[in-house]
Amino acid sequence: MKELEIIVGLILAATLLAALARRVGAPYPVFLALGGALLAFVPGAPTFTVLPELALALFVAPILLDAAYDASPRDLRDNWAPVTGLVVVAVGLTTIAVAVVAIIATYGVRRSPCTSPSLAGRMPQPTCRIRRARP
Repeated sequence: MKELEIIVGLILAATLLAALARRVGAPYPVFLALGGALLAFVPGAPTFTVLPELALALFVAPILLDAAYDASPRDLRDNWAPVTGLVVVAVGLTTIAVAVVAIIATYGVRRSPCTSPSLAGRMPQPTCRIRRARP
């Protein structure tokens, strides 16, 4: 129940920040980002973990819906090639990054302690000999 109270408080704070941004005439994402950054530095602020399903339902879906309502069909029709290219590149790079992180997390990075910059100075000399190719 405590998580629900924290989420309701955060939604209330986000609503107040968005209203303040509208009154000032600034973009509301700027105020939300600044509010989140300030909240991160408050000492003693409660920490909690949001389930991915809850985050999708509460945060991602409304933001995408708001962006869809603000998008101009004429601008999308005029700029379909750059938008499609950016989407394909972004999805491709994200997929590659996730795959690399998954491979590293699964198999680890196999390196000799002699090639590691942090360990090379600490290893004894006989352990880290330079191997030269024979002519």
